[in-house]
Amino acid sequence: MKHDRSQLSRRDFLKLGTLGTAGIAGLAGLRALFQPARAQETPTQSIPHGHNGSGTVGEVDHAANGFDPMEILTDFDYGEVKQEGDRTVREWNIISINKEFEIAPGLVFPGWVYGSQTAAASRRAGRIVGQCPGPTLRCVEGERLRLNFLNGSDHPHTMHFHGIHSAMMDGVAGVGRGVIEPGGSFIYEFDAKPFGCHLYHCHALPLKRHVHKGLYGAFIVDPDPTKYSGEEQIKARSRNHQYDENQSVQEMVMVMNAFDTNFDGDNEVYAANSIAFAYMNQPIHIQKEKLQRLYLVNITEFDPINSIHIHANFFDYYDHGTTLQPTLKTVDTIMQCQAQRGILEFTFADFEPGLYMFHAHQSEFTELGWMGFFNVTE
Repeated sequence: MKHDRSQLSRRDFLKLGTLGTAGIAGLAGLRALFQPARAQETPTQSIPHGHNGSGTVGEVDHAANGFDPMEILTDFDYGEVKQEGDRTVREWNIISINKEFEIAPGLVFPGWVYGSQTAAASRRAGRIVGQCPGPTLRCVEGERLRLNFLNGSDHPHTMHFHGIHSAMMDGVAGVGRGVIEPGGSFIYEFDAKPFGCHLYHCHALPLKRHVHKGLYGAFIVDPDPTKYSGEEQIKARSRNHQYDENQSVQEMVMVMNAFDTNFDGDNEVYAANSIAFAYMNQPIHIQKEKLQRLYLVNITEFDPINSIHIHANFFDYYDHGTTLQPTLKTVDTIMQCQAQRGILEFTFADFEPGLYMFHAHQSEFTELGWMGFFNVTE
């Protein structure tokens, strides 16, 4: 840890700011507790600084972190694909490591994270670089998946996948290989099913510590269109990255998470893809005519639910992503318990260009970092 935050509580964060009619400045002013403020780029005139003044002072050094939330948003890790007889095998090399990373300007979190040699940051650096959330692993229904896992941390870890597989591949203590000790390795191998928006995480004990520290990531299984017909086949082709129909959709991944910076069992910072106010400071560009597909995963520890609300628009929701027809239609807010996930589909066609906010609809989460904008353009 670079700074002493033993006395800094969640309530202290909320007391820091006095901006806006609600008397809350989110994380504004936090930097002064730790170090002098660094230079801040002048925001463009079209991008407001927060919501009634909410936000952070300064900028997170994404290069030093080794990952960028804007990159994580659209970086699908497809692994390496090969044929073994008549089977398609998709393979990844995954490592767990200890890694400190900045979650708000000047606020460093001592995490445990996963990395992959085929993730964007790793491709850039020519080596495996850990990130939080971990790489978004993406495959196709029915493929054989092989994950060569190496524990490069100094704590025992596992990989547990939300999907269908044998007990031996479940990555839990006392079953099969169980936990992997530091320096140890294991090959997780199973078939990709069911299709949907899933996740993986460490299942070593104490579970809440291993999850909260950052060992988790999205796991997406695309439907195989050859298994379906009619309208369902059309939808399956749209959801499958190997088909042209998928290229007409703007896809993104958000993993809702939070960080207990003083380890008192209460979160001080909330985010989508780990960095407080990341998509407020750098809004997500939306092409208004494109269908938007958001893979949403909640892995927030210490809070029973998290949520997302999109301003001025509505979406269709596919709970767990395991259906080709929406489980909810025309809603603007969805809540998820920990490990729940789903797919949101929406469009800004016929909308005027501009900034459209999205955020958790627990107000405290919003004020502590879980807020962003879609920047809709022609």
